[in-house]
Amino acid sequence: MSASSQSPDTATAAVAHPLLRSWLERPYPAVMGVLNVTPDSFSDGGNFVAPARALAQARRMIFEGADIIDVGAESTRPYTGAETVSAADELARLRPVLADIIALGVPVSIDSMKAEVVRFALDQGAQIANDVWGLHRDPEMATLVAKRNVPVIVMHNRDGADETIDIMADVIAFFDRSLDIAAKAGIPHDNIVLDPGIGFGKTPAQSMTMLARLDELRTFGLPLLVGASRKRFIASVVPSEPQARLGGSIAAHLIAAQRGADIIRAHDVAETVQALRIAAAIEAQKK
Repeated sequence: MSASSQSPDTATAAVAHPLLRSWLERPYPAVMGVLNVTPDSFSDGGNFVAPARALAQARRMIFEGADIIDVGAESTRPYTGAETVSAADELARLRPVLADIIALGVPVSIDSMKAEVVRFALDQGAQIANDVWGLHRDPEMATLVAKRNVPVIVMHNRDGADETIDIMADVIAFFDRSLDIAAKAGIPHDNIVLDPGIGFGKTPAQSMTMLARLDELRTFGLPLLVGASRKRFIASVVPSEPQARLGGSIAAHLIAAQRGADIIRAHDVAETVQALRIAAAIEAQKK
């Protein structure tokens, strides 16, 4: 299905998976809290490798209003320097803590491009697959997601940024291929969430272009997730380290919400929840 084949008005109405519908029926986006149990995340690498600290952070994000906890055991940092790890390494990081996080009662998504890791997480009780390569890398991923009938986040990615390309056209073509893979594997269309992959294989300018033109992706008729939290494009406008990009992250996420984002992926949950709900409350006064 190409981006031009469906009305934008169907983006939320078409969603059938109950887990997604419960968030899409609200007047503000759901918030996905980021939990990296990795030593080399670009933003908080090493902070939550210890199981006790990871569990405490999950509890904190739930208290602050997170609707989803996104757990990742391999750094998929959108810049250079991330170390590739094996499925065995990811599983070794997840086994001591994942079941306890899931037991907290908030839906958990597993951030992995490896079907073996996603299978383990789903067996433990995770409810969402988050594939940063949009079903393109592991040939077993789409089949697994189809068999488990779980929502899947399909993210746009590239091996490297190319400032000469039309980034919106590239994202649309990538999603067309992802949706073809999904359809052939038997993934229900309504189980798919699209993520334009802010910062991944994009220049800072291209990341900002995706945010500015996010509403063009509504024509796929699928929910949209945006994760602009602490990304480098913020520092291209206002020089800052990742932990000092809260203002830019919130600005980007408010723009994303205005352009139709249904889920916001963020490190700073309390501040993001407050910003989104206040913006929605203010907009409601126009009616």
